[in-house]
Amino acid sequence: MALFQISEPGQTPAPHERRYAVGIDLGTTNSLVACVRSGVAETLPDGQGRHLLPSVVRYRADGGPVVGHDAIAVAHEDPLNTIASVKRLMGRGIEDVRKLGQSLPYEFSRGDSAMPRIRTVAGDQSPVAVSAEILKTLKLRAAESLGVEIGDAVITVPAYFDDAQRQATKDAARLAGLNVLRLLSEPTAAAVAYGLDKNPQGIYVIYDLGGGTFDISLLRLNRGVFEVMATAGDSALGGDDMDHAIAEWIMREAGIKDDADHRQMRRLLRDARAAKEMLTGAERATLRIQRGNDDIWEGILTRAHLNTLIDSLIDRTIPPCKRVLRDAGIRANEVDGVVLVGGATRMPRVREKVSQFFGREPLADIDPDKVVAIGAALQADILIGNKRDEDMLLLDVIPLSLGLEIMGGMVEKIIPRNTTIPVAKAQDFTTFKDGQTALLIHVVQGERELVSDCRSLARFELRGIPPMVAGAARIRVSFQIDADGLLDVSAKELTTGAESSVVVKPSYGLTDSEIEHMLRDSIAYAREDEEARQLRERQVDADRLIEAVQGALAADSALLDAKERAEIDRHLDGLITAREANDVARIKQAIKALDGATQTFAARRMDANIRRALTGRKLEEFGAPGGKSTP
Repeated sequence: MALFQISEPGQTPAPHERRYAVGIDLGTTNSLVACVRSGVAETLPDGQGRHLLPSVVRYRADGGPVVGHDAIAVAHEDPLNTIASVKRLMGRGIEDVRKLGQSLPYEFSRGDSAMPRIRTVAGDQSPVAVSAEILKTLKLRAAESLGVEIGDAVITVPAYFDDAQRQATKDAARLAGLNVLRLLSEPTAAAVAYGLDKNPQGIYVIYDLGGGTFDISLLRLNRGVFEVMATAGDSALGGDDMDHAIAEWIMREAGIKDDADHRQMRRLLRDARAAKEMLTGAERATLRIQRGNDDIWEGILTRAHLNTLIDSLIDRTIPPCKRVLRDAGIRANEVDGVVLVGGATRMPRVREKVSQFFGREPLADIDPDKVVAIGAALQADILIGNKRDEDMLLLDVIPLSLGLEIMGGMVEKIIPRNTTIPVAKAQDFTTFKDGQTALLIHVVQGERELVSDCRSLARFELRGIPPMVAGAARIRVSFQIDADGLLDVSAKELTTGAESSVVVKPSYGLTDSEIEHMLRDSIAYAREDEEARQLRERQVDADRLIEAVQGALAADSALLDAKERAEIDRHLDGLITAREANDVARIKQAIKALDGATQTFAARRMDANIRRALTGRKLEEFGAPGGKSTP
């Protein structure tokens, strides 16, 4: 089904006019910018013909920052002011960053927010600001190549980036002066680049192993519709980890101590990466490692030994692959093709492992470094309005469930994981206490049943609820996720129209393997979670009944004789004791017993309330219309 191309009146490009928008792959190790020219999507080189821009920024005391090749050339000489692999820091808190490894050659400081800041001679820099410098350089490169000012861009992000990481990417683009047409998942961009949309139908796996992140996505393609069926991955796994593994081996072999300074660590990582890249096409690599000023260690690293160093890292990509197939209800032999994305997939061992698992040779016709940027450029060209005959529709999914905290510390899931986006869902809630005029709404993300086991995203208050008895108010909470995967939550009291909302924009995201752990734990603790939820639900029921009975006794205890009051007090104490005992069956029994003991009391209270309401009223007031009493 074709999609309308909608433009503002008078702003539709004339046939001879052409607008330019770029696709940007903001990568961990390298970044690229691409554009469609003369109907062909291609990456744009710099003045020296280099397409890859190293994602490295060096800050100086005098002058502006240096980005790319010039920065990486002096990284080992000025490690504290030269920032690499900043993508791994995007959307994370300072404590999360420290868990990435103790070998990060930076000094961190804490600012007003939880976002980490890196100390440099040019002041403290946030990951967002560093990423903005990379994007500025790519924007300038595009303007020089195309001869026009560039303002619109499609920027790719890992499919497994959470809301905080996506928002941080968008903030970086805004700092760079770019208007983000869309945040596009890297696997989907790769599928577009391969032209898989030209196939009438099929199921494809996009295996994306980059410098710092791993994504695996399962796509169903049907006549130009890209439907992401399931996604998984690890936002802290990639080629950088292989470099660290090789560097650690070099340190052991060369006798370099663990307390090596920042300059030494940068040189080691540089040499480790060079050896890894050399072994992509060769069987052995000769290493010359500087241990001291004039002390050189020489050694040989074979491809076979490299495989032993990195096998455990590659094996970490297999469980997400299995989970994606399981979530989608697909067997490995039902996959029509496997697309490799990311520089780390150049390694023969990675291709071998992928081929073994899926039982087929993967597609690697396009340069894995360029494929994502090319796909983003093709999508940007469509979004800008240059291809009116295209009917491509991209349907992404969210990686983790989103919900709210309800009474008892439980999670009410509003949008389950692997739901296609954009999406909007709403659910009605009510108040717990009589006369409650405000409500704290707590948005959480995760698969477990209790709030304590999920990740907090945001809190906001809804005020102006009219005082009512508990359970009478109707509060509608709406979740909206846009095509970029960004979340907006609003709450509205339906009788008065009182409304409040929040754009979920936390200052940090999930930790290294938190998503992986969340999904694994949701399976491992499914039974325990269900039992815990049942207990919390019964405890909430008990609290509601205890509060109601205590309030009734305080108001109308005169309606009871001593024996009846003692009986109710006995069952009330029994429920209070059972509630603290954490026994579902005992709480249910105690609720039933107290409810039975208060039936007569409840009837008397109702009669008394009716008598009070009728006191001083004339019978004629309750007669038939016209003031005449019915016979």
